[in-house]
Amino acid sequence: MQDSPPWQVWVDTGGTFTDCVALDPQGRIRRAKVLSSSALRGSLWPVVSARVRFDTELELPDGFFRGATLRRLAGGGARIADSVGSSGELQLENELGGLRGGEAGEVVFDEEAPILAARVVTSTAAGDPLPTLALRLGTTRGTNALLERSGPAVALFVTAGFRDLLAIGTQRRDDLFAVAIEKEAPLCSTVIEVEERLAADGSVVRPLKLESLRDAAAKLLSSGADCAAIALLHSYRNPAHERAVAALLREMGFRHVSVSCELAARIQILPRAETAVVNAYLSSTITSYLEGVQGAIGAGTLHVMTSAGGLISAAQYEPKDSLLSGPAGGVVGAASAGRASGERSLIAFDMGGTSTDVSRIGKRLDYRHRIEVGGVRLMAPALAIETVAAGGGSICWFDGSQVRVGPQSAGASPGPASYGGGGPLTLTDVNLLLGRIEPSRFAIPLDAGAAQAAAGALLASVREGTDEDLARDELLTGLLAIADERMAEAIRRISIRQGYDLAEHALVAFGGAGAQHACALAEILGLAKIVIPADAGILSALGLGAARLERFAERSVLASLSDVGPRLAGWFSELADEARSRVAAEGVAVESIVVSGSSVELRIAGGEATLTIEWEGSGGAAMLARDFEERYRALYGYPPPSTAVEIESLRLVAATRAKEAREVAPARSFHEAPASGRARAWLGGSWGQWPVYERSQMEVGAAFTGPALVWEAHSATVVEAGWEAHVDGAGALALRRSGDES
Repeated sequence: MQDSPPWQVWVDTGGTFTDCVALDPQGRIRRAKVLSSSALRGSLWPVVSARVRFDTELELPDGFFRGATLRRLAGGGARIADSVGSSGELQLENELGGLRGGEAGEVVFDEEAPILAARVVTSTAAGDPLPTLALRLGTTRGTNALLERSGPAVALFVTAGFRDLLAIGTQRRDDLFAVAIEKEAPLCSTVIEVEERLAADGSVVRPLKLESLRDAAAKLLSSGADCAAIALLHSYRNPAHERAVAALLREMGFRHVSVSCELAARIQILPRAETAVVNAYLSSTITSYLEGVQGAIGAGTLHVMTSAGGLISAAQYEPKDSLLSGPAGGVVGAASAGRASGERSLIAFDMGGTSTDVSRIGKRLDYRHRIEVGGVRLMAPALAIETVAAGGGSICWFDGSQVRVGPQSAGASPGPASYGGGGPLTLTDVNLLLGRIEPSRFAIPLDAGAAQAAAGALLASVREGTDEDLARDELLTGLLAIADERMAEAIRRISIRQGYDLAEHALVAFGGAGAQHACALAEILGLAKIVIPADAGILSALGLGAARLERFAERSVLASLSDVGPRLAGWFSELADEARSRVAAEGVAVESIVVSGSSVELRIAGGEATLTIEWEGSGGAAMLARDFEERYRALYGYPPPSTAVEIESLRLVAATRAKEAREVAPARSFHEAPASGRARAWLGGSWGQWPVYERSQMEVGAAFTGPALVWEAHSATVVEAGWEAHVDGAGALALRRSGDES
């Protein structure tokens, strides 16, 4: 008997929700959304004694909740002894007194949120082994650990004389006019100077005194510090000294050693050192997390999304590559969805529960190879994503003189005020109070009364602090305007300020809250087209399904373009072989691997800032110089100085062959979509009873005009006045400004 294929499970873990899409062995699709605090929310109803009914839309098997903890949001809880799937009844280990019928509660599980989501989609009860899974995972675990500074003690081994390298940093001041400069302390807790020195060409100036490190390393181990980072001067040219120090530390028992020449073989000691330290700092967090997930799925396979939007097996995953893991899945999903709808120049707009991530997508995905997260700069390939702290859970508050939105978030617990857990007023509550969310369609029960009370408290604070007789609707719409402008500014940073014309782009709106704000954002930015994909609320998880296994390869050059132009083809060939072999090491057949994204980092000789120019394999140095001049003009508005151009580095990516792009026929004819009803909401600057449409009941060609609302399982769409909408051939909701023929 032939074994059935594994479940394909794609999980994106965000700050508030964890989204999951799965294909069962028969190819049927399953969807789930759970709280990232490893909890399921629902309504509680007393039955008898220590038995309650937990109402949730999920269909779960008997025993699913066994061993979990039932928690009343109003306070109190009990351990669950057993559960009956068909009725939703929970048998508690002790009685839950004073329970009111219909009050909000949650069941909290003692396992990671991705595993809980996998249990939901596969209908696997607690304690039972999961079926064989091919799990793809996007995670914010590393980002959270870095922002919260919750990593272990890390020792930095650096060339003698550079002890204060990270403390000095770039000496950049974020606020030029600040009198008292407050800097984050370096992530490393100890610095050990290494007696050695290499010249800029990699030759040895001072031999490595390896044995002199033993005493210092032994003291570190005895104090419990067993994570180390190594960054020696010019190791990108000659890695011998770094590798010798790493071998010694591993031999002595260091649990984790990050070596800068293996993580970022590039010029510049400061970002290379920071990269090694970040990698070591996140090592225990990421390693233990992935080991826990791998242990829960047993013989299943686990691949993790990198910041660059590719997949790497958990065994080969470097912690430094996790910092934009979550948002990257959304960019890949947006690229796939936008192109399926016939759009080529895209702005990905992912508004989730905690933050909003935006990215520009052209002929290819845009990458950065130096990123900054949590005040730390590092060298790591990443999609060019701009993040702003404006999500559905962003807290709306008054600072004594003005109303603010974020950057703090209510997260999954306590969550927005309407979640019933005592949380503050958030953008989710604002949209609810303005009628832009249908409570019965939301992923968890919503308490409009709690949102009303939170809005009333904020309004009272504003009136008291400003002596202005502000109306409630004026406050609520003002909060939306603040959030919309902050998100619009993030889009400007990755488009207009990089020399791109926004008018040529379509906005791909997704995430749980993206479609609620898409029209307002397009109005601010002058965009005429919006694409809201099917399953927009869980598109980041779908992006994991569309992602490929990939590896980058790069080489520092630091030479004049005119001098080394003839050697480029040979160098790229060597890089391609290197990248292919790394992908093949994952068990991929060589014929299934393609090489793409070949690019050259060029700069004015003597300068530091570089521009990325694509390498097409022909045209040589002359074409690269021409492309560099064109890109320079587009970015700065004037030609580059008549100075020699030099190559800083080369890079490319090898990846598994992408699935054949879907050929989607556009909607040729349109018919008026039947409204399922009307709802009272604030649209077009006033309250009204507006048409409501069910996304699941709209076929290709179904069309309507705004103002209107569209409800679906994990999202809601606000179509403002002046916009026309129809379902296109890809099943996406395509919005156009009225009268726009493009």
